[in-house]
This record gives sequence, C-alpha cells and structure tokens, in this order.
Amino acid sequence: MKTHHYIFLTTILFVILFYDQNVGLNLGIIGVVYAILTLIRTSKKNRTRTFIFLFITSILSGVAFAWYGDFPSFLAVTVSLLMLSYRSRNRKMNILLLLPVFVTNFFTSFVRIFNLDEWLPKRNVPGLWQKTWAFILIPLILISVFFGIYAAGSNHFANLFTNVELDINFWQLVAMIILGFFIAFSYWNFVVERFIYKSNRLLDNDFKQIMVQKPTYSFLDLDAERTSGIISLFALNILLVFFIMTYNYEQFYESVKNPVQLSEETHERVNAVIMSIIMSILVMMFYFKSGFNFDPKARFMKVLAKIWIVLNAVLIISAIIKNSEYIINYGFTYKRFGVYAFLVLSLIGLVLTFIKIQFRKKNAFLFNTMAWYVYGTILICSYINWGGIITSENMKRKDFALNYHRTQVNFSEKQLLKYAEEKKDFKLKSEILNSEYQKFKQNENLLSGTLFYRTLPLK
Repeated sequence: MKTHHYIFLTTILFVILFYDQNVGLNLGIIGVVYAILTLIRTSKKNRTRTFIFLFITSILSGVAFAWYGDFPSFLAVTVSLLMLSYRSRNRKMNILLLLPVFVTNFFTSFVRIFNLDEWLPKRNVPGLWQKTWAFILIPLILISVFFGIYAAGSNHFANLFTNVELDINFWQLVAMIILGFFIAFSYWNFVVERFIYKSNRLLDNDFKQIMVQKPTYSFLDLDAERTSGIISLFALNILLVFFIMTYNYEQFYESVKNPVQLSEETHERVNAVIMSIIMSILVMMFYFKSGFNFDPKARFMKVLAKIWIVLNAVLIISAIIKNSEYIINYGFTYKRFGVYAFLVLSLIGLVLTFIKIQFRKKNAFLFNTMAWYVYGTILICSYINWGGIITSENMKRKDFALNYHRTQVNFSEKQLLKYAEEKKDFKLKSEILNSEYQKFKQNENLLSGTLFYRTLPLK
C-alpha cells in the first residue's frame, strides 16, 4: 500500500471507532492497529532491535489503555507510537529530535495537506482512484459542507428534508473525519526538515575525534578554568559532606513529629535532594565538556568529580531509606511511589554522569540515555495497577483508611471487594458494586468503556 492508502484507511477506522463514542477501548484498538500497520510499512533495514522493542511497547501500551483508559496509559501509547513511526522512517535519527520533528509537522501539516501532488499518486491517465476522488468524494464533501451551512441559515431549507430521518450527528461526523484525517496524515506523512537532519550528528554520544582544548570564556585561560574547577569541586565536596550529616541527623535522630509535619518535611527534603542532584549533573556537564574531557592535567578534577558523584549517591540512598521508613509507618500512596521513581531516576543520572566522565562521552550522552529511562518509567506507570497495589498493601495495616482508598485511589475496586468479603461487610460490598461511578463505567458502550471495569462483578 502507498502512503495515501494508509491515510484513508486509518481515517475510516478512526471515524468508525470514535463516532458517537467516548475515548476508551477504541483508542487502545486504533493504537494497536497503527502499530501493526507501521510494522508492515517499515522496510526490513529499519526493523532494528530498537524498532521491534518500540513495536512491542506500542502494542502493550494500546492494551494498557484499553484496560485502564487513564492518563499514564494514554501518554504511553502516544509516545510509543510517535517513537515507532519516527524510527520506522530513519533508524539513525536521534530520539531527542522526536519532539521538534512532530511539533514542526503539527503546524506544517495544515499546509502540506493541500499540496496534493506531494502525497497523492501521480498518473497520466485517470484511474479508478482518481475518478472516485474527482466524481464522488470531492462533490460529496462539498455538498455535505454547504448543506450544513444552508440548513443552519434557513429553517425553510432545513424543513425540506425533515421527512428524511437519518440518525446522524452531521457536525460530529465531519469533526471526526477531519480529526481522524489530520492525525493519520501527520503520522504517515511526516517530514523531517533539513535543519533537524543537520542537528542529528551534534547529538551523538561519542566524540568523533580528540577535541582541541579551548577556554570557555575569553577572560579565563585554560589553567585558570581548570584551577577554578578544582577549587569549586573541592569546596562542594566539603559542603556536601556537612549537608549529608545534617540531613541524616534531621531525618533519623530528631524527635518524632505528627504525620502531617513529617509528610511535609519529607517531601521538602526529597525535593531538595532532587534539585541538588540535577544541579550536580549540570555542574559536571559544565566542567567536562568538549576539550576538557581530554585534558591530561584534569586528573585531580576528575577524582574530585567522582567523589562528589558518590557523595550525591549516598544522599539519594539516605532519602530512599527515609521514604521506605515513612511507608512502613504510614502506608503506601501515589506520592510515595513517585518519590521512589524520582530518586531512582536521579541515581541513574548520577551513574550516567560517572560513565560520561570516565569514558569521555558528550553531554548529549546524558540526555539521550535519560530519555530512554524516562520513557521506560512512563511504560511502567501505565502497565501496572499501582492503585491496586496501594490498596492491597494498606489493607494489611490496622489503620487502613477505607474512605481514602474508595475516593482517592484508582482501580482499587477488586481489592476493596476482597476486603469487604474478608470483613464480611456486605453493606460495603453493595456500596462498591452499586456506586454511581461503577454503574457509569459498566453501562458505557463497548468502544467507550475500559476492560478493567468489564471484569468487575455486576452484583
């Protein structure tokens, strides 16, 4: 099939799945179809291990959205399909350029759609497709649009067709066709601008050759800049040692406070740790850029930098231990899981910074690699029922807050039903099964609903 075949096929599918429906199972289905069609369309040379990995994650993300229908699964299926399409076109393009490629295409598509010669097939003799387009589709589109305009402007004109009963929401149908076509066109016929191609080589992980050392600023020579780095890193190491000591004393040795105060202080300290790590990585990127990676006189500065990285890792581990202690005492919440995620990503960033210094990598190496870890975090958030885990674990506690888990924790109904059965609380079980939200989810149309609520008992 040609590009225009994919565009019109997925446009028709979009209209069938989304017309007069809410977003639910239909988005999961179309996500899976897009992934399969992308695999079929991609040439063998571009079907790399990365592409196959993205194909699998796109399928799983589509299934995850069909099951949950929440924002994390929506984000996962969107990012997975964009990355899959991006890598299907060019296997060597850097993943960091994904966002500028699709942002520029979002705006240029409004113009490129009307440049029919660029994406419709060219033939000297009109064939079946050209005749269908010229004799049926274009007149039908024009008649439909002007019929809607005239009907809105004249009651007598609209009354001429009152006896013709078609259960069709005309404007919604038009909106679905336009939206589906725009999405399909942008996905199957995106363009990588020349300036983006030129930027691709700048984002390689490794230096192609030994860089010539040049001072960063005109008012500082190389020796002065190197000495500045040594003094700064030495002072920062001393400062960080004192901060770790005071940080751990405040966390583990101060008097026990009430849960609200402890929660606020824990989040403030974790935020301070994360900001400290981000700033630490930026400092490393500043001092170990381009030629300074190959500076033979910077050995002592590298040692100080590695010590600083290790100390920052100790700081992260302290925060992880405190968050674990907090969970043991007060139970699981989404925020406490989020703290783990941010701290682990920060630790990964430090490890990558150590690798960058040790193996003389570009600063782009950090962004390239971290982009994949962030993507992996999005996938984990979308595939796992964190609400079910939170409720299941907190049910084991004596201070289990039932009302909190019913109102603030998503996808916990199965665990709450189990809790009601264990406690023989038939009133609670009835309230869960007959809640307005539960009824709404189970009474939705198949394409508008999600599979998770279809698996819950009706009574």
